[in-house]
Amino acid sequence: MQLFVNDLTVMDFSYLCPKRGMVGESWIVDVVLDGDLNEESMVLDFSKVKKQLKHLIDEYVDHKLLIPVEHEYSHILRDEKNDRVSVDFMRPDGRSIHLNCPSEAYAFVYSKHVTMSSVSQYLKQVIATHLPDNVAGLELALRAEVITTPYYHYTHGLKKHDGNCQRIAHGHRSKITIIENQHESQEWQQYWAERWCDIYVGSNEDLVSADKVNFVKSDTDFTEHYLFGYESSQGWFELAIPKAETEMVDTDTTVECLAQFIADEQKRLVPESEFKVFAFEGVGKGAIAYA
Repeated sequence: MQLFVNDLTVMDFSYLCPKRGMVGESWIVDVVLDGDLNEESMVLDFSKVKKQLKHLIDEYVDHKLLIPVEHEYSHILRDEKNDRVSVDFMRPDGRSIHLNCPSEAYAFVYSKHVTMSSVSQYLKQVIATHLPDNVAGLELALRAEVITTPYYHYTHGLKKHDGNCQRIAHGHRSKITIIENQHESQEWQQYWAERWCDIYVGSNEDLVSADKVNFVKSDTDFTEHYLFGYESSQGWFELAIPKAETEMVDTDTTVECLAQFIADEQKRLVPESEFKVFAFEGVGKGAIAYA
């Protein structure tokens, strides 16, 4: 007997890619359980499936940075005493990415690349140890939202957030809708899809000097990098990322602030027009701003 749950949850996270750099992503999770009926004539109670599996996915992937452990660019150093991990992703041509964060900020995928297949395998191994004896098999299907209009992938960190959004490198795959003078503008939507293609959105107030960070590859030339550091309830977070893959803003990087940033930027580019911006944060949620 098989039990299926579609749209179990949405995972919002980022991952390191050799070609694209730091990529924000949002994947929808469908699950199928294979097993015998229990004493309640069920494979597993639907409410328990949703609660238990969503909790495990949230704990092990959601709002984390996924590291392809087996790729040659990945250099990982664990500080067990302080429960911290340093990651140096040594892409060539000055495009390296460096982090020093609490261990809970990462998920380590034992593969050369972070893909739906490798993440699905990672999650299956995690979840399998938490299933009851009557459940013999588990299938996970990961998929992206079908978006027929322009969208972008972005990564950020929200140091003031009480939950896991405070992690300095988590992200989203997000559509963008821009209304110019009461008409949807494909041109401006495409502009932002290209401008924020695989972007890190950083706050100016989180910039730090080189003496404030503790990357293992400290001999790296950080001239073409932005250096970020901040303290939040989960600990001290550090990130170095190429300037060419970053958009700097003067505010926090909540979706509300980003929606207003886009609207204000549109007004700067076209002062004579009125704009309404729908900025999404992953799947089915976001903020509206006007300018």
